Amino acid sequence: MKSPYDIVKRPIITEKSMELIEENKYTFEVDKNANKAEIKHAIETIFEGVKVKKVRTLNFTGKKVRTRYGYGKKADWKKAYVTLTEDSEAIEYFDGM
Repeated sequence: MKSPYDIVKRPIITEKSMELIEENKYTFEVDKNANKAEIKHAIETIFEGVKVKKVRTLNFTGKKVRTRYGYGKKADWKKAYVTLTEDSEAIEYFDGM
């Protein structure tokens, strides 16, 4: 089984994601092959005192790019919107933003 740190790659910090924090929704880039149950377990393991209510995922295909030697493609990736329960603690990483 994968480590929780292999499943959750990084938080996504944009204007939209900062507005969603007020609604207890956090945004992460996750492993492309991870399912919703694995993402939920990884978030609850990494951040102490956090209870996940719902996970929504989106798959993104990599863009085509032109390079010096021809054409290439950026990597595909997956985004997860994690909704926390109302009695859950906030994720401390986002508090200073």
